[in-house]
Amino acid sequence: MPDLVIKNAKLFLDGDVLEAELAITDGRISRIAKDIRADDVLDAHGLLVLPGAIDVHVHFRDPGMSHKEDWYSGSCAAAAGGVTTVIDHPNTIPPTTTLKSFEAKLKASRSSIVDFGINAGVVEGAELELLWRAGVTAFGEIYMAESVGRLNIDDDALSNAFQTIAQLNAIACVHAEDERVIKRCTEKLRDKTNPGAYSSSRPNESEAIAIARAVQFANVTSTKLHICHISTREGLRLLRTNVTCEVTPHHLFLAEKDWDKLGTFGKMNPPLRSEGDGQALWAALDRIDMIASDHAPHTEEEKEQDIWSAPAGVPGVETSLPLMLSAAKAGRISLQRLIELMATNPARVFGLNGKGEIKVGNDADLVFVDLNDMKPIKDRNLHSKAGWTPFEGMNAIFPKMTMLRGEVVLDGEIVGEKGSGRFIRGSGFSD
Repeated sequence: MPDLVIKNAKLFLDGDVLEAELAITDGRISRIAKDIRADDVLDAHGLLVLPGAIDVHVHFRDPGMSHKEDWYSGSCAAAAGGVTTVIDHPNTIPPTTTLKSFEAKLKASRSSIVDFGINAGVVEGAELELLWRAGVTAFGEIYMAESVGRLNIDDDALSNAFQTIAQLNAIACVHAEDERVIKRCTEKLRDKTNPGAYSSSRPNESEAIAIARAVQFANVTSTKLHICHISTREGLRLLRTNVTCEVTPHHLFLAEKDWDKLGTFGKMNPPLRSEGDGQALWAALDRIDMIASDHAPHTEEEKEQDIWSAPAGVPGVETSLPLMLSAAKAGRISLQRLIELMATNPARVFGLNGKGEIKVGNDADLVFVDLNDMKPIKDRNLHSKAGWTPFEGMNAIFPKMTMLRGEVVLDGEIVGEKGSGRFIRGSGFSD
């Protein structure tokens, strides 16, 4: 007999919504049928049940910057947004570039209430082979230009890293901006005080040049390449069938016109782009592989500095799926494509076995939503330590309940037990 049966649910299965019951045994989906018997029953009250979202790009800031975020607050934000698995990126203090720093991050992650992978950083002297055997998910962000954390590397180091990553059969996740273009443009604009100058300092050309170079290095070395947060029309044109990419909600829902409203709170890398770029990203969702939040929280005090001093990055793990569900409700994207972008494809590309789909044998990572319950985003209701959001006032559909491996972690409020999230070892793990 199963541990739990979910009744009166509308399950998203194989691209369609079906009324069925779902049985859970030992944290996994054990049966999908009708009239399943069990002692413990959860009435879904007709809610739509989706696979838990997978966010392959978060910065939970811990260790070293836990005043911005820590694993508990970040994972609570994830669960409240229907995200049941995250992949944390390496620009913490210390950066995740050695076995010692990886172990420090694993220790910090013990408070997570969602499952997680950890990416390793790539700099000169990084212990790539040791980190791969320790179980990292992938390598990156690999920064081709200066950004938060100062992990950028030059072309020679990038080429050498790609050769090693290819030998390990791992994925290189690249933050594609060109350092030379940015330096040239920034020097011309440094005297400008309007926030919009920041977009001009990191122009579309910067992304296009960097993507072209990364694709070239990947082709020469036969490296599996993933482009983080693609943001421009020019970048989209450079995508190849053997390259995967992600797009962020802030590049889909925000644009340069929002500088006036957001000020320095809109600073991010890559920066806010034109409305035309945003429209091109929406139009390309049929060939973009996934949506990731690039959740990068900073405190309000830090963001209130001038445009050149304020740190780049915005919070987003809690609002990513709710914003996209509102877009699905409005007809901008199909529910099937949304699930592919935020669950199925991330699991497939990054080797997160047993996740990303509602099917027998998979983890019972589930999100319960009412597509008719749309409400404006309010920063006071969010769980990140940042305490603010660039999406304030936008309509969104938040989960009623989130379940991780059959255990409820969100039921109107956070109920997940601290430390209930598990580390998902990458495919290179070796004892």
